[in-house]
This record gives sequence, structure tokens and C-alpha cells, in this order.
Amino acid sequence: MTDYAIGDLQGCFNEFDALLKVVDFNPSRDHLYCVGDIVARGPNSLACLETLFNMQGSVTITLGNHDLHLMACHYLAKPPNPKDNLADLFAAKKLSTYIHFLQQQPLAVWLKRYNMFISHAGLNPNWSIKQALKHAQFAEQCYNSEHAIDYFAKMYEPHPSQWKKSLTREEKFRYIVNYFTRMRFITCSGELDLTNKSNQSDSNNTLAWFAHPKLITAEQHFVFGHWAALNGETHYPHMHALDTGCVWGGALTMMNLDNQQLFVKSSHSFI
Repeated sequence: MTDYAIGDLQGCFNEFDALLKVVDFNPSRDHLYCVGDIVARGPNSLACLETLFNMQGSVTITLGNHDLHLMACHYLAKPPNPKDNLADLFAAKKLSTYIHFLQQQPLAVWLKRYNMFISHAGLNPNWSIKQALKHAQFAEQCYNSEHAIDYFAKMYEPHPSQWKKSLTREEKFRYIVNYFTRMRFITCSGELDLTNKSNQSDSNNTLAWFAHPKLITAEQHFVFGHWAALNGETHYPHMHALDTGCVWGGALTMMNLDNQQLFVKSSHSFI
């Protein structure tokens, strides 16, 4: 049995399929942790999602912002942005089944045997692992509830500047998912900068979340995606950035969690 983690698929099915073959992935014995953003922008989001659905039981997806957006569009009957290249997926007869499958997936995973935390964008440095998992479970209950549409309808409203008990459930949901699925740069106090998508801070007041003093000395390993501009480079051995921009003409990266060996499949740009 081998555990693997893989970076953002974003519809890059050919590269995904090739990596599964490279490592001889066997759903009967192996497990795959996807760091999220299964869909959008690439040529075959439907095949990516269908493959993972067919391997359920051997797959865990820490949902990304594009996955949540897919769910929101479905529930709100909102047509996807044409640039997301999701027409085939939205026309699929099993779309509702795939949405339900995604709703069962977590925002964060803690793997004690590897001392490893996995999520799409990372960890709010003001949260302990225990607190982060508790917040993730709250959000999971929201998007997997009979009131999911109410949370998706409020998901794109302004980010709450601070966490406080007086926040509504919808505001708490939005605060949590923004950290788990959209975070790149933060202030020293942990506030989000949701505007900068590069790999360099454009302000003396912000830094990469994984470079926060509370995290650079952490004993845990962190596995995340979301930030293609990093091209897999964090400069910290316990910080593993697996989004290497396959959909942008980079590569798809998979990591063996037992020994941290990387497997890389280059791609051609689809954008």
C-alpha cells in the first residue's frame, strides 16, 4: 500500500492518467490525496472527476476554490464562466452524482502517520491543527447540508476581516473556506490578501502564509496546491507545494507520502 498526493488537476486528464500509470496506482491497495481544483480551465474536467468518482474509497479530495465554485454554480443554477471549459461536465447526465460526491469531500486532512496536514491552499497560522480541522468540519457540514444553497449564495460576499462569535453561520463559512481555498499572502497578524496571485509579495506588510513565523519552525509537514506561481518552490523542506501549473503549460506533480519522492508529468498549455 502506498499513499500519494497530487497537485491541482484542473481538467488535465491526460497528465493525470499518465501519472497514475507511472506509479502503477492500484485502487485496491493505494490511496490518492488530491489537493483540490479537480476541475476548470483544462480540456477534460469531466474525465478527471469521473475517474476520481470511480476510484472512490481510494481517493480523498481536499476541495479547492474551483471545486466549490462548480458546486455553487450547480446549486444556484448559474452558468459557468466559458473560460472554465466546463460545458461537457454541466451536460453530463451524472452531474448531480458528481456534485454529491464532491460534497462528501473534506476541506482539510490530518495524516498522523506522516505528521502531515493537507488542504488546498494551506493553514491559517493563527489556527492549530486541531482548530483548523474543527473549522473545516464546520464548513463541510455547511456545504453538505440541506441548506447548502444558502451558504453558496453567500460565498462570494466580502471576506470578514476578523473571526468573532457574532459572525453569522454564512459569514463563518465564508471566512473558513477563504483560508482553506484562496489563501496565498497574509499579513503578520494572519489577515488575508486576496489580490496578489504572484509568487512575490507586493507589500512590506504581507508574506507567504507558509513563511509566517508560526509555521516556518513547525514540526508538521504541509501539503497544498492552489499557488501555481510558486512552481513547487517554498524553500522550506516541510512545505510541499504541489501545484506546478499543469493547466498553464507547466507540469502535474504527484508525491509519494512515504518517502516524498516526486513524479512529474509535463504538459502543453491549454490556455
